[in-house]
Amino acid sequence: MKIYTKTGDLGETSTFRGKRISKSNIRIKANGTVDELNAAIGLVVAVLDYGEVKEQIIRIQNELFDAGADISLGAEVLDISKYKIQKTHIDRLEKEIDEMEKELSPLKNFILPGGSELGAFVHLARAICRRAERELVAVHQVEKTNPFLISFLNRLSDWLFVTARYINKLKGIPESKYISK
Repeated sequence: MKIYTKTGDLGETSTFRGKRISKSNIRIKANGTVDELNAAIGLVVAVLDYGEVKEQIIRIQNELFDAGADISLGAEVLDISKYKIQKTHIDRLEKEIDEMEKELSPLKNFILPGGSELGAFVHLARAICRRAERELVAVHQVEKTNPFLISFLNRLSDWLFVTARYINKLKGIPESKYISK
């Protein structure tokens, strides 16, 4: 199979079910941002050396492929059990957030994205995740989508925030507090 098909040369692409739509379609834009998020998380994986966290992040990369498939399906699925992302994905993220937060001091201030280089990469992924969520909300306002996707991306951005804090703690790098001037 060749990597180039030439079928997108006129500005259209195919949905999961083969329907041709414009590459400027909001569904395609949201899917592209999920892909960008996955690439940013790939950067995290490339430099991460923490076993359990690395396994969780790789799992999330796979789940983001599933989220992309769900976005591509759009309203074409009438039975929500056919979508790949389900409530169980959200529940697992919440459980992992709770576990990591047990190791962190409670937040009393806003913190600046950063800390270690790895923490900064995770914060960048979090910001991209927030954009993907906003774009998916725009899609959802126009057509039905997997009802769990918005919650999944929302919880994933929380997970990434806590993971950045957790990684910075493991590395012994203090968080920088936001200071209003």
